[in-house]
Amino acid sequence: MDIGVVMQNDPPALALVEWAKKAEAAGFSHFWTFDSHVLWQEPYVVYSAILGATERIVVGPMVTNPGTRDWTVTASTFATLNEMYGNRTVCGIGRGDSALRVLGLTPQTLGQLRESVLAIKGLGNGEKVTVRGQELQLAWASESTLEVWVAAYGPKALALTGEVGDGYILQLADPDIAEWMIKAVRAAASKAGRDPDAIKFCVAAPAYVGDDLDHQRDQTRWFGGMVGNHVADIVARYGESGAVPQALTDYIKARQSYDYAEHGRAGNSHTTFVPDEIVDRFCVLGPVENHVTRLRELQELGVDQFGVYLQHDGKDETLAAYGEKIIPAFT
Repeated sequence: MDIGVVMQNDPPALALVEWAKKAEAAGFSHFWTFDSHVLWQEPYVVYSAILGATERIVVGPMVTNPGTRDWTVTASTFATLNEMYGNRTVCGIGRGDSALRVLGLTPQTLGQLRESVLAIKGLGNGEKVTVRGQELQLAWASESTLEVWVAAYGPKALALTGEVGDGYILQLADPDIAEWMIKAVRAAASKAGRDPDAIKFCVAAPAYVGDDLDHQRDQTRWFGGMVGNHVADIVARYGESGAVPQALTDYIKARQSYDYAEHGRAGNSHTTFVPDEIVDRFCVLGPVENHVTRLRELQELGVDQFGVYLQHDGKDETLAAYGEKIIPAFT
């Protein structure tokens, strides 16, 4: 199992470059960041600096969307980074949440997401694609290789992932829910005539190594609120019909509002509705052995990568513990 890092693009940007260097030295395989250009700094500028300062680590957004940039621009950006630094990028993509909503826009449709995945993947691999009726190709990108991993929770988005995605990103670390989601993606891939075992599965969630569980829960409770945004969209569309596991729909009943000014931040004031049980299920907390046990469970389900959200006050300690004790258990 690969283990990556997920961080926000908070200024100063060069500090993120230093985190990526430390992550590579500790043995992490990937360095992911949020992509919400109003709330945080522009990620692709930072990726170029990270790739130039490292030798091995792979970079990508968790996640971008089809709405804030033209699909051809996104593909060209990845292909350029690949040409410069040797195919060390991956494109995580979803319908869009904070990046679009802070602009007064709504998440993209699943149809737009499907088209964007095919366009970005095709162009990012130097292939000819048709976009808006125009046949296009990045003729200079013949050596570029790019995988597109789709983030999804709802049934139609999961089906789309199995049909066109190179990988699947699930942003929560509950093994029962992960098993449900992975089965849905694999079933869709099989139905579409694809090899379900060829799809890569990434589970990403806050991980905090330490012994003070109460403090760790307070530092990571924001994550349940962030996941709740996506679940609320699904409930609004499907109702409580079993479209997603009941564990996801039950806890958001007490959700009242969401302030994107505090999106993804520890101690945020509008996620008090998230109970401790959900924090414990969605995140990976406690001493080293808790992390190894949870990651083993996920690995047995077919998870290829665990993404460690480092968005709390124990970043250094957690990164060091993963590098010294947890990553070696999986290499």
